[in-house]
Amino acid sequence: MSNNLRIGFGFDSHQIEKGDSMTLGGVEISCGYQIIAHSDGDVVTHAICDALLGAAHLGDLGSFVPDDDSTKNLSSLIILENIMTKIADLNMVVINIDSTFVGNVPRLEPHKGNMENKLADVINIDAGNISCKATTTDGMGPEGRNEGVSAYATVLLEKIK
Repeated sequence: MSNNLRIGFGFDSHQIEKGDSMTLGGVEISCGYQIIAHSDGDVVTHAICDALLGAAHLGDLGSFVPDDDSTKNLSSLIILENIMTKIADLNMVVINIDSTFVGNVPRLEPHKGNMENKLADVINIDAGNISCKATTTDGMGPEGRNEGVSAYATVLLEKIK
């Protein structure tokens, strides 16, 4: 068994309120709601970032990005770019990413391809190696009551010798 492979798991959630749009996977989606957050609140990208940090043993998103004025309204794609620089410095590459968005709104089906392409550009892998999925909670919990959204992600990294 190779010890050059590293698995990471990430999670993020935010409250939502009536508004114009949400950014998910780096894509702005009009949906009648907005995410309440310090940065852009992109739960999909945040979960992926957290999974990458975990796999690379670099801590978590909260320790990587300070919650101060320097990160107010910061694009999660910039955070992802910074994390990818750290991962490259460790001679690691991303093999694949699997993410799941949890919420009633927005419906992701028409946007999944755009999200995968946007994330792949920043991560520098083929979009076919990123999966953006979505599910609801059948009316249960904050996602089911349209009070919030969340996302989970797993990543596989490989250390290149």
